[in-house]
Amino acid sequence: MSASNPVVGILGRKVGMTQVYDDSGVVVPVTVVQAGPCDVLQVRTQDKDGYEAVQIGYLDKPRRLASRSERGHVAKLDSKRSKARTAAGVEAAPKASCEPKRFVREIRGGAGDLAPGSKVTVDAFAEIKSVDIIATSKGRGFSGAMKRHNFSGQRATHGVKKCHRHLGGTGCSAYPSRLFKGIRMPGQYGNARTTVRNQKIVRVDADNNLLLVRGSVPGPNGGFVVVKQTNKL
Repeated sequence: MSASNPVVGILGRKVGMTQVYDDSGVVVPVTVVQAGPCDVLQVRTQDKDGYEAVQIGYLDKPRRLASRSERGHVAKLDSKRSKARTAAGVEAAPKASCEPKRFVREIRGGAGDLAPGSKVTVDAFAEIKSVDIIATSKGRGFSGAMKRHNFSGQRATHGVKKCHRHLGGTGCSAYPSRLFKGIRMPGQYGNARTTVRNQKIVRVDADNNLLLVRGSVPGPNGGFVVVKQTNKL
């Protein structure tokens, strides 16, 4: 998706997995994503910001839980600074005039006919065949090399004693007498930004704001996801 093309993306939550039948009667495993409606909060332009993107927000956040900066980002708030800028002739940026949002992300691309205050719904994906989905994978804590990197471990016979799940030798002898950066070892597994690409859209339920995507989606049920039109050919 190039910067000149209108952006096609939406925010949502992973509901869970199920299965549906396609037109030929074949069972298709799908992940249900509750997508939108999302409010357009800002439109980034090449002249003002140096790049083109659309900032959208999903799921209202109660005002009592939102900071003043979060409330001022979506609606006009009076302050000494705003009054001084108005008096100096500085034009205020347009506001979306909506509630603060729990989940805010920018999606690169041209805005098209989108403007602050407009909404993005799943109807935008009616003609889209494939999407990229970004989410935070499930955290699995500090894990060993076999679980984290799919190592096969040591042999179960011939003198291997109480170290069957060890990763084996990692040293570099006398030179350079250190480990190279990036070597695969035990450590934090999961809880990282993960993207699954070129997932097929099986069904769009505009009445219930649902997207049915073939296959799995990273993260737990209820986790936030970003759905974008794929740029993979």
